[in-house]
Amino acid sequence: MPFQQRFGLPLWSVAGPLLTSALLAGVWGKPLAWYLLVIVGIALISAVLLSVHHAEVVAHRVGEPFGTLILALAVTVIETSLIISMMLSSSGQTATLARDTLYAAVMIVCNGIVGLCLLVGGIRHHVVEFRVEGSSPPLSVLAALTTLTLVLPQFTLSTVGPTYSSTQLAFSGLASLLLYGVFVFVQTVRHRDYFLPLNRDNLDAHAERPSNRTALISLILLLISLTSVVGLAKLTAPSIERGVSAMGAPPAVVGIAIALLVLLPETIAALRAAARNRMQTSLNLALGSALASIGLTVPVVAALAIALNLNLELGLPAKEMVLVLLTLFVSATTLAGGRATVLHGAVHLVLAAAFLFLAIVP
Repeated sequence: MPFQQRFGLPLWSVAGPLLTSALLAGVWGKPLAWYLLVIVGIALISAVLLSVHHAEVVAHRVGEPFGTLILALAVTVIETSLIISMMLSSSGQTATLARDTLYAAVMIVCNGIVGLCLLVGGIRHHVVEFRVEGSSPPLSVLAALTTLTLVLPQFTLSTVGPTYSSTQLAFSGLASLLLYGVFVFVQTVRHRDYFLPLNRDNLDAHAERPSNRTALISLILLLISLTSVVGLAKLTAPSIERGVSAMGAPPAVVGIAIALLVLLPETIAALRAAARNRMQTSLNLALGSALASIGLTVPVVAALAIALNLNLELGLPAKEMVLVLLTLFVSATTLAGGRATVLHGAVHLVLAAAFLFLAIVP
């Protein structure tokens, strides 16, 4: 019996994650020569594409919005694990690691991913439509979480500097977890229909749904692929750091570069949905990943900082604070009407360019 008929998946989609994870295990902790760096780069791109493939298989089996939620949760759990491991193992400056990572995630998602999706969708379909009741509520949650986590620490009086006291940090972590939990309940149970695409793709509607066995295999391979994405991205970090240092750019650019690599699976999946005129799916992926980044990372990092008495700076500097608040304001105006054009995409992409430019030239 042919492999695809037996397992419901092409051979390359099964062999790929196993090969990339084997490569990751083989080169982990070793200095990378130029030829190994090229191989790791190719494997990283392959792992990203494999992640998107298996995420779409799982999404087709479980339906929306569960499919997009699975991809967002999987990426965020692995990202959080990476942050924690770096905080515990690094002997350098880790006080701002969580802040810089969360800030980069919000800016990349809300401006980069959303902007690209609006641009691609607007070019192909002129006007893209989405559900206001499925896009505005998650943005409201994101605005609240971002302000509580990244803005408010600059203005509290219990501690000196952009930090929370232990009590305030515990409250912020619990509030983040509570808001994210309520959002997931609303998205998947109470008001699931708010997050379904307005335009159903004919291919998706008529394609045979994969079996439970195939979906389970794809879910396992998705987690393996995402682990490879994060691990291979971390391996390329020293080379990125050397390039950033040669450019004379701030060290925070390294974190942005790694965040861009880690978010590639969601970016590609969101762009493919936008090209199919399924903008609601793209927004589910984008906003859901940003919410998961804050809603899951902050409670874990806060608990770790309190338990180990680690210094944790969450408050953004003035320039970054202006950019993130401007991003939330523009996002609110974009999603308020349920319709968007290439102009909306262009505005978000200009903000993304400003974020990247000012990170390199502060």
